[in-house]
Amino acid sequence: MATYTINIQKTLDVPRSKVFALFADHNRIGKVLGAPVKRIHDSDQADPNGVGSIRKVGLGPLGLEETVTRFEPDNIIEYTITSVSPLRNHLGRILFNEKNGKTEVNYTITFEDVVPFTGKVVSVVLEQAIKKGMNRIPRLV
Repeated sequence: MATYTINIQKTLDVPRSKVFALFADHNRIGKVLGAPVKRIHDSDQADPNGVGSIRKVGLGPLGLEETVTRFEPDNIIEYTITSVSPLRNHLGRILFNEKNGKTEVNYTITFEDVVPFTGKVVSVVLEQAIKKGMNRIPRLV
C-alpha cells in the first residue's frame, strides 16, 4: 500500500467564523467538495456537525461515510472514512487561522490505497475538486 498526502493552503478575505461554518456544515460542504453530501447522524455535542457526526459524500454505492473525530469551532475539523472504502488509514484535517484579518485554510488529507495505483487517481481528483471549491468560498459564505 502506498501512502498519499494532499495539502491545500488558501488565504481568503472572509472572516474565519464564516469559513469554518461552511466547512463544518454537512448540508453546505458539498459545494466546496464538488460532490453531494448528506447528513447521516448528528453529533451528541451542542453543534450537530461536531464529534461523532456522520455524513455521506458521493452518490449511492459509490458514496463514502465520513465521521468527524475532532471539532474545535473556528480552529480545526478532523474526520475519517468509517465505511467500506478502497482507502485505508484516511484522515482529513482542516485548520483555520486568522492572519491580518484574513482566513488561512490548511486542508490536509492522508490515506493509503488498497488497490495499487488507485491512490494516485483518487489523490489527483480530490485535490483538483477541493482547489476548485476553495475558489468558490467567497461566493458561498
